[in-house]
Amino acid sequence: MEIEFFGAAQTVTGSQHLLRFGNSQVMLDCGLFQGPREESFTKNRTFVTSPNDVSAVILSHAHTDHAGNLPSLVRHGYKGKIFTTTASMDMANFMLRDSGRIQENDVEFVNKKRAKKGLPPMEALYTEADAEATLPHFLGVSYHQPFQPVPNMKVTFFDAGHILGSAFLVAEIEEDGKTYRIGFSGDLGRKDKPILRDPEAIGGALDAMIMESTYGNSDHKDPSFAVSKLAEVVRQTSARNGKLIIPSFAVGRAQDLVYWLHRLMNSGDIPRIPIYVDSPLTNNISQVYSRHRNVFDEETLDFIGANPQGPLKFKELNYIQTADQSKALNAQPGPMVIISASGMCETGRILHHLSNNIGDERNTVLIVSWQAPYTLGRRLLEKQPFVNIFGEKHRVRASVEHINGLSAHADQREMRAWLKPLIGQCGHLFLVHGEPDVQEYFAANLRDDGFANVTIPQKGDRFTL
Repeated sequence: MEIEFFGAAQTVTGSQHLLRFGNSQVMLDCGLFQGPREESFTKNRTFVTSPNDVSAVILSHAHTDHAGNLPSLVRHGYKGKIFTTTASMDMANFMLRDSGRIQENDVEFVNKKRAKKGLPPMEALYTEADAEATLPHFLGVSYHQPFQPVPNMKVTFFDAGHILGSAFLVAEIEEDGKTYRIGFSGDLGRKDKPILRDPEAIGGALDAMIMESTYGNSDHKDPSFAVSKLAEVVRQTSARNGKLIIPSFAVGRAQDLVYWLHRLMNSGDIPRIPIYVDSPLTNNISQVYSRHRNVFDEETLDFIGANPQGPLKFKELNYIQTADQSKALNAQPGPMVIISASGMCETGRILHHLSNNIGDERNTVLIVSWQAPYTLGRRLLEKQPFVNIFGEKHRVRASVEHINGLSAHADQREMRAWLKPLIGQCGHLFLVHGEPDVQEYFAANLRDDGFANVTIPQKGDRFTL
């Protein structure tokens, strides 16, 4: 029984791990690495093993850094099933096709620039057609319903409370007369997060736990502080008749923002100004949310009782679909809020909104999520005076604000509390999906908590249980 770590090993993106036992090779997640273009170009075209040799894929949730490279896997020969929760399967239907379109559009735009410089064209990582060819491989499974992806392996999903459909899993694997119990956290959510239920508890002895560590060295501020800061930024930008540009992940974060803006308008804490969600994917995902109310928490269900249209629909909210509608926002005066993907400012319509608005001091860019190193979002967060967008240099005159209390990831205190039942019950704890200095800090605390074997694997490390 072996575990090999490949993606999200001492980095935060590109989740990809492999379980080897008997004649099976089971991949946990297959996400996109998001970072410098040349590095991403190489990393996203390689896999932990040959796609033809993968027996099954188990997907923790539909975020791009966990699911976004599945079309490449299929394109290069994977023929098996992709097991995930029913809600994650529904979201992947939109997310992967959208990602394929973005891959095609971005490489077309870049190649126009390269052609002017006499450089050869680049090839898209995958296309929308590749994404559509991936969808028949999905098989949706409910929480708490054990399933058998390959012989001698039983897996159960539990609610991770991170985004709609997110799961942590426990796998029971039989090999050579022994049963191994392996846990995989995926991305762990937070208690009292809007819309969704809290993460379920984990229990029972494990031979190994693969644990995310994104915020392993920090504590989030209370969500109420984040909402107050959001209201303050809206009020300040509105008073300047400016545009509030919010780069946001289309799944989870965008829905949380819309929910809080809805509540803040209802309470009178912010003015009733137009809100534009400029992401067709976000619109589609919001519709998926409405079809899975069975996983909403009690507070949201009560809110729906007073707002029958649901938490993600109200008068001031406008979902932008077409490119022409998106471009029209450039000529429309503020105040307004524009929520657009992607969350790290690397692809999609957010780049056009930033290029058109970042030079106006009336405007605000609000960063509401973790930003990977070398991404445009990280450069904005660092308040660099100039940034490159589409190969052109822009001076940053707009205010850049940051809120970290809206994170859908558990912080170090929440992760330690969640892991506490495994103290003395976990043979080996592997930390993935985090930056090295963060992981070292988190590992030290976990050892102090009583975990005897905590390891931070490097890319390509393989461990025998």
